[in-house]
Amino acid sequence: MSGHNRPAKAVADFARYLRTETTGGLILLGATAIALLWANSPIDDVYRAIRDFRLGPELLHLNLTIGDWAKDGLLALFFFVAGLELKRELVVGELSRFKQAVLPVVAAIGGMIVPAVVALAVGWGTPGIDRAWAIPVATDIAFALGVLAITASNLPSSARVFLLSLAVVDDLGAILIIAILFTAKFDLVAAGVAVAALALYAYLQKRRVRSAWIYVPLALITWVAVHSAGIHATIAGVALGLLTRVRADEGEEHAPAIRLEHRLQPWSAAVAVPLFALFAAGIKVTGESLGAVFTTALPLAVLIGLVGGKLIGIFGASLLAVKFKLAEKPRGMGWRDIGALSMLGGVGFTVSLLIADLALDGESVELAKAAVLIASAIASLSAAAMLVHRSRVHARED
Repeated sequence: MSGHNRPAKAVADFARYLRTETTGGLILLGATAIALLWANSPIDDVYRAIRDFRLGPELLHLNLTIGDWAKDGLLALFFFVAGLELKRELVVGELSRFKQAVLPVVAAIGGMIVPAVVALAVGWGTPGIDRAWAIPVATDIAFALGVLAITASNLPSSARVFLLSLAVVDDLGAILIIAILFTAKFDLVAAGVAVAALALYAYLQKRRVRSAWIYVPLALITWVAVHSAGIHATIAGVALGLLTRVRADEGEEHAPAIRLEHRLQPWSAAVAVPLFALFAAGIKVTGESLGAVFTTALPLAVLIGLVGGKLIGIFGASLLAVKFKLAEKPRGMGWRDIGALSMLGGVGFTVSLLIADLALDGESVELAKAAVLIASAIASLSAAAMLVHRSRVHARED
C-alpha cells in the first residue's frame, strides 16, 4: 500500500470503529463521567462559564449558550441519523412488514404512557410535576444500543431492530411532547419557511438531485426556521431524515439515506451526542442531593417512571399486542428477551436530560437530572445482567 493511501485508510478504519454502537456507548459514558467529575471539581466555575457562554447573532434568536447550541444544534444531527435509520427499516428493512412494524410502535406508546402516568401518580401535587411527567417518556437510542452491543452478541439481529425502532418512535413521541408543551411562542412565518424548505428537500430527493452544495444550505435553513418558529430544533433533523430516499435506483450503489447514515453516524456518535452529554450531565452531586432524589416527590417520580414505568409499559404493551394478534414477536426472540429489552428502555439519558432542561429550572432541574442519571444507571446495569444471561441461553441453543 502506498504512503499516500495509508492516511485515507486510517481515517476510514477509525470512522468504521466509531460507527459501532459499542464505541458510541463508551464515548457517551466517558463524556458523562467527565461532566460529573468536572462539575464537582474545584474548577466547576470554569465548566459553568463555558456551558453558559453565549455566541451567535441575535438575529433569528441565535444568540445561544454553548449548552443550548449542543442541545438544539448537535442533537439535530443525532436525530437526523436516527430518522434515516428508522426510514430505512420502515421501507426496506425488518419493519417493512406491517405486523413486524406494529410491535415496536405499540411497545413505544406503552413505554411513553405508563411512565408518564406513574410519574404523575408519584409526584401528584408537587410543583413542576405538570411538566416533569414528560421526563421519563424517552429512551436513549445511543446508550441503549451501546449496552445491547456490549452485552448481547448472541441475541438475534431482530433484537437490535426492535430496540432501535422502539427508541426512535419513543423519542419522536418525546420530541412531539417538546413541540406541544415547551413551545413558548410560535412564529407562523418561520414555520411556513420550515415547511417550504422541507417540501423542497422532498422534491429534490424525488428528482434525484445529489449535490451537497444544495442540501447542506437547505438543511441549515430548515434548522434555523424550525428554531425561529419556537419549535425545538431537533424536529428539523427527524423530518429531514424521514424525507430522505432509501431505495437505490438501478445502477446506484447506495441510496442517499445509506450514504448519509454512513458518513454522519461517526460524527453523531463521537461529537454530537457526547458534547451534548458533556454540557447536560454536569450536575452537583452531594450526599444531600442524592438523598433528595429518593426522598423528594418530583425526582422520585422521574426515577420510578423510568425504571418501573418503562419496564411495565413496554413489556405490557408488547404482550397485549401479540396476545390480541395485532403484532408478531420479532424473529427468534422469546418473552424473556423482550423483558430484558424493556428494562433497557428505562435508560432515558439524552432526551430525558433534554426534557428536564426544558421543563424545569433552579434546584428542581438539578434533582430531576440526578434522577435521570441514577435511573439510567439502574436500568442499564439491570438490563445488562439480563441480556448477558439471555445471550448465553441463545449461544447454548445455537
